[in-house]
Amino acid sequence: MTFETIISICLGIGLSASVGFRVFLPLFALSVASYFDVWQLNESWEWIGSKAALITLSAATIVEIVAYFIPYIDNVLDSVTVPLAALAGTAIMLSTVADLSPVITWSLAIIAGGGTAAVVAGTFSTTRLTSALTTGGIANPLVSTIETGTSVVMSIISIFLPIVAAVLVILILFIIFELYKKFKTPKKNSS
Repeated sequence: MTFETIISICLGIGLSASVGFRVFLPLFALSVASYFDVWQLNESWEWIGSKAALITLSAATIVEIVAYFIPYIDNVLDSVTVPLAALAGTAIMLSTVADLSPVITWSLAIIAGGGTAAVVAGTFSTTRLTSALTTGGIANPLVSTIETGTSVVMSIISIFLPIVAAVLVILILFIIFELYKKFKTPKKNSS
């Protein structure tokens, strides 16, 4: 495995985690990076760097960000974006991974790309639902701001510092796992 391959995997993992926060924003970032030759995508995915894809993904990103600032609409969007995030995470890994056999590429794409995106998206979907139920939706714009900001930061780090992004993804997944354990641990009665 070459250094270029490792970097491409780290890029895919970082952007896949970012997809868990916002589906279209990381795709738009990848489109911009490809358009300006910051990243070369796999041959069959070069269309992501086209002007048409750049315009389409920028419009989709704006609509997605604005829609997530509308309480309760954001919860409806989550029912669509959680499965969509898994697909987008898989696609991002497929588009970025270089020099691996198709079996390994698809395995990485489904597990590391789609799996990471789905875990992050599912976690924050639950966070937003909890926010809606406990605050009547008043805190949802704050949750959306945090998610959008994290997606922007993770996308930028993924493109320019992919190894750092992969480490951050491991940290994010560890935090999610610890929170899951904390909330799933049965409370003991003190009698």
